[in-house]
Amino acid sequence: MNYDLQKADLSFVVAEARLVADGTRRAFGKLSARQINWKPREGEWSIGQCFDHLIIANRPYFPIIEEIRQGRKRPRLRERIPLLPALFGKMIIKTLQPDSGRKVKARPQFLPSRSAIEPGIIGAFLDQQERLVKEMEATRALDLERITITSPILSLITYSLMDAYRIIVVHEQNHFVQARRVLEPPGFPT
Repeated sequence: MNYDLQKADLSFVVAEARLVADGTRRAFGKLSARQINWKPREGEWSIGQCFDHLIIANRPYFPIIEEIRQGRKRPRLRERIPLLPALFGKMIIKTLQPDSGRKVKARPQFLPSRSAIEPGIIGAFLDQQERLVKEMEATRALDLERITITSPILSLITYSLMDAYRIIVVHEQNHFVQARRVLEPPGFPT
C-alpha cells in the first residue's frame, strides 16, 4: 500500500481502496469471534472495532456522493471560500497517514461498539468497500478537485470530493495497519 495519497488521482485512490479490501480479506477474513474481539491492552481497539469504526465513519459519505451524482448538491457558503478546502484536505490526509506518528481521537459518534463484534464485520466492511469503489468510479467524469463538500465528521471543515476520497482511503489504510498490529503480540489467540 502507498500511504502518500495527497496528490493521487482517482485511479490510484481506487486501486489503493481495492488493496485495502484485498489485504483485509486475506489478513482478517477467516478470524474467529475471539480473535476479532481480542485487544492487546485495555483501552486499545480490537480488529473488529477498527473495522466497525471504518464502516461508521464511511457511511455519511454515501448520501453526499449520491447528491453530487444526481446534480442536487448546492455549495454552502463555507464551501465557496477559496483555498480553505485545499488546505483542510491536505492537512487531514497527512494527519491520517499510518506513518504520520499522530494519534487522532475519533469523535464520539464515530466510536466503535464496545460490546462483542461478530466476525461478519469483515464481510460488512468488504461489502461497503465494494460499494464505495463503485461510487467513486461513478463520479469519474466529474471535476472532483473542484467539487467542494463539508466534512461529515466536522462541519467546520471543507475539502474537495477528490480529497474526501483520499481521506477515506488513507483513513482505511491507517486502521488496517492498526488492525494488523493487533495480530502481532504474543498473546493473540490462535
